[in-house]
Amino acid sequence: MAEKATEEQILYASILNKGMMIGFLGLCATFAVYALGILSPMIPIGEVQHYWVMSVADYLQESGIKAGWAWAGNLSYGDMLNFAPIAFLSGLTVVCYLAIIPGLLRKKDKAYVVLAVLEVVVLSVAASGILGSGGH
Repeated sequence: MAEKATEEQILYASILNKGMMIGFLGLCATFAVYALGILSPMIPIGEVQHYWVMSVADYLQESGIKAGWAWAGNLSYGDMLNFAPIAFLSGLTVVCYLAIIPGLLRKKDKAYVVLAVLEVVVLSVAASGILGSGGH
């Protein structure tokens, strides 16, 4: 007999599912903005293939794009706008963990509370780039 999902598992999955749908729609919308030329790209479409063969370091240097969260300052460009839904999707796990912590606290499930809090801290620190390893 299969085990039933816990309240926390259902909440986590529900948030993840809704967030995935929002993120997918965001990706579709930002791709349309780019593909239809509604916003000018930072790198002209005719030059994109030139950058495909480069290492990340060479690409960043030649394109003038800064590593890490600098993309957030370039959202007025069609090819940079797609980073917003990607960042949103990347942050969903943190949102899911934050949402289940109150239920774990009510159940006095200390081990899972500690694990969930540690997961939020580790993912947040990694995404922030403060250790010099995040971003790219």
